[in-house]
Amino acid sequence: MSPPTSTLFASVLRRHHHRNHHLRRLRRFISTYSLPLSHPIYTIWAANTSLGKTLVSAGLSTSYLSSPHRKFLYLKPLQTGFPIDSDSLFVYSKFGDFFARNRPEFSVFASNHVLKASGLASKDVFRGGSDVERDENVSCGNGVVKKSEFFLSNSEMKGSVLGSEGLVRGGFGVERDDNVSCGNGAVKKSEFFDSNRAELSVFDANRELKGSVLGSEGLARGGFGVERDGNVSFGNGVVNLGLYEERRLQGTENWEMKGYSKLVCKTMYGWKEALSPHLVAERENARVEDDELLGMLKGCLGIELESEKGGAFCVIETAGGVASPGPSGSLQCDLYRPFRFPAILVGDGRLGGISATISAYESLKLRGYDVVAVVIEDHGLVNEGPLSSYLRRRVPVLVLPPIPKEMSNNLMEWFQEALSTFHSLEEIMQSAFVERTSRLHDMPRKAHDFFWWPFTQHKLVPEENVTVIDSRCGENFAVHKVNNNVDLITQQFDACASWWTQGPDATLQIELARDMGYATARYGHVMFPENVYEPALECAELLLEGVGKGWASRVYFSDNGSTAIEIALKMALRKFLFDHKIVSDDLVAENSESHVDLKVLALRGSYHGDTLGAMEAQAPSPYTGFYQQPWYKGRGHFLDPPTVAMCHGVWKLSLPQEIETQNPSLEDLTFSLRENIFKESRDTSNLADIYHSYIWKTLHLIIDSSGSTRTGALIIEPVIHGAGGMEMVDPLFQRVLVKECRNQKIPVIFDEVFTGFWRLGAESATEFIRCKPDIACFAKLMTGGIVPLAVTLASEAVFEAFVGDSKLQALLHGHSYTAHALGCTAAVKSIKWFKDSKTNHNLISEAMLLRELWDPDLVRQISLLPAVHRVVVLGTLCALELQAEGSNAGYASLYARSLLQKLREDGIYMRPLGNVIYLMCGPCTSPQSCTNLLNKVYTRLEEL
Repeated sequence: MSPPTSTLFASVLRRHHHRNHHLRRLRRFISTYSLPLSHPIYTIWAANTSLGKTLVSAGLSTSYLSSPHRKFLYLKPLQTGFPIDSDSLFVYSKFGDFFARNRPEFSVFASNHVLKASGLASKDVFRGGSDVERDENVSCGNGVVKKSEFFLSNSEMKGSVLGSEGLVRGGFGVERDDNVSCGNGAVKKSEFFDSNRAELSVFDANRELKGSVLGSEGLARGGFGVERDGNVSFGNGVVNLGLYEERRLQGTENWEMKGYSKLVCKTMYGWKEALSPHLVAERENARVEDDELLGMLKGCLGIELESEKGGAFCVIETAGGVASPGPSGSLQCDLYRPFRFPAILVGDGRLGGISATISAYESLKLRGYDVVAVVIEDHGLVNEGPLSSYLRRRVPVLVLPPIPKEMSNNLMEWFQEALSTFHSLEEIMQSAFVERTSRLHDMPRKAHDFFWWPFTQHKLVPEENVTVIDSRCGENFAVHKVNNNVDLITQQFDACASWWTQGPDATLQIELARDMGYATARYGHVMFPENVYEPALECAELLLEGVGKGWASRVYFSDNGSTAIEIALKMALRKFLFDHKIVSDDLVAENSESHVDLKVLALRGSYHGDTLGAMEAQAPSPYTGFYQQPWYKGRGHFLDPPTVAMCHGVWKLSLPQEIETQNPSLEDLTFSLRENIFKESRDTSNLADIYHSYIWKTLHLIIDSSGSTRTGALIIEPVIHGAGGMEMVDPLFQRVLVKECRNQKIPVIFDEVFTGFWRLGAESATEFIRCKPDIACFAKLMTGGIVPLAVTLASEAVFEAFVGDSKLQALLHGHSYTAHALGCTAAVKSIKWFKDSKTNHNLISEAMLLRELWDPDLVRQISLLPAVHRVVVLGTLCALELQAEGSNAGYASLYARSLLQKLREDGIYMRPLGNVIYLMCGPCTSPQSCTNLLNKVYTRLEEL
């Protein structure tokens, strides 16, 4: 370990270099969306304010830095009451006092930094505090220091800087003579401090300010004294201070012989008033958005820990309580959730503290934080007993000795008494970190050995290609990676929406967790037949008022999309039998032999699920081959549908051969705008007549001469065939098909398992094909993707086909968890959230459609690339088929693997459908996020 220079900046040039280098590295770390995991990083939370978070942070620094060759990083993202109050300065100071008292053999290089502050707080920093005397003498501690000693003019400060009184009061002690007072005695400057100076450099947002800054009482009361060499403007907003002090704490032995450790303390953002961050940010006109704060935090972690080869330990201390708002108004437990650092909770040992501590713990657990330990101060009430009992002793509760009311001896005796507790806490934190990283390292091997993944050829997935997902926040995975033997947690946008189920942003994810917790506590699971409970009833009401409005009257609950299809087929076939008087209410007639062979009418390329009945309603495909389903017969008639896609910048219609031979007009085959594809005015076109003729002839050819084969149902995926390759079916064709089936009294099923609930930009795909079904199936996005639930909606006429005097006439289908309260609760929350413009800012309320999420110009540019055959973009979906031939085309193609691997490195998690790749966002995803995804895809496609 090479020693740091004792003087960080020897000249103005070096100061500029340090600041610019820091900002360059910061931008690089922000852009990579990665966090180091090679060293422990913990957040310090508290059940309320003034419970001793900073004491715990300082205590951990004394424990961890009890050995050489270590680095302790303390980060305080939000500091109010600054500069009079500075928690990073407190940790820096207390460690210095503790070091002076216990003086180990090795040395410690300590530094304290302030990166940014509001304009008002910065004014106090630069004028040395509001209470500092403006005459020739400045009051500092027990004596008087000449102004020339406190506000240095054009020179760097000579000598060393420290002092217990100055540190305790919040400032830097000024050297009075060759002896510096530390604790109970005096230590020679040459014995304790580096012979070089301690320096504090200050930068504003645009330029470097000359000179060094010092002062004990001045810092405690309002900041650092600064030379008045030029005009520095501090208006509203946030000022880049770039301010720091460093010093070397000399051990009893030469540091070159015994080594040294490092203490780095940083305040990221400071505000003047001692109020909640959201209030001071507004009052001081210095608001900081969540993304900016997290970006700065990521940058600080990367800079300090990326290249650290020795031992390192980091704590991030929050402000106030667990649910105290940050500067943007977001609760801090939500603000820091994207990083999901493991937590230490400082509880409350006072009267009423048990309740407050449990509430804080539950708030963290609800959001997916791992609470490693709870720490409380001993107030003589033995709060640790009930807390340990509540936590079932799975989370250790540590007790600190009572903090003395008189801060005598700089709290050094208290720190000494509490040291064993801090050692225990550190050991718990280190153990939890080792256990977590070890588990993450083992997961790919165990997954490879234990799992049987769906739709996966295991022989093609080596262990090193297994993606380890540590957590999810909104639309992003937190993925564990090892790059060059360095552990990282990196963000990846879930661009396949985890098999098309996902829609929540981070806020909705927490809302769903809270509501489902309530439903679990209130209902658990209850029996559904002949019963009613609020979540199921409200869910049914919302469905009939929303996706079923105007046609559906009944809701049949099930567990997944494929099961919903099975139910829909049973409904449709019964309805057909009754409409065509093939069966009656007479049970004797039902028990008699029937010679009618009922089949479905469906489209090639559609996909309706993996259960046996659902697969029978699909055309032959890779999913139905003999290897996959030896029983498959294909109980249907399957039409080749016309499809639409953007090819080389133009929306074009591709017709099956049977229709193409009818010579449609050329003007019907291209569209200047995608919206023209969905216009009902196309119903009077020549192409509509061709579609009608083709469908009518097909339906009549199906019935054989004996009349024993009948078409009992039409089932379609409206507009988009999902698993069939993200093909857009001409909505005019589907509309004509539905109308003709109605004329033939053939019940119509819409499979909206994929397309429903805003996936295509409307709550239901019926908005695009301009017609209604008799039966429709919904799942996936209905619950926000948080838990499985499906429904089959039906018209009253369909329901009536099952009403009779015998139970044998009822629909005998169901499963154990029908209409489970958790799923219904999640569905209620998600349905409301997506269709409310206050929570879904993409919603155009007047049209009840989503705004355009994918940049049209960028989509068109992608379609012009030589590597791209076609593009389909609608609602939350942007799919493209890569130009490929032979074995590189089709579902079994591996052609896209290398491209997708590069995109995962770019932070986009995608799964292909052969040589078809797609991006899928949520209904609430910002257009800017979609544009960022498209830009990355475009760049990689150019390389292909």
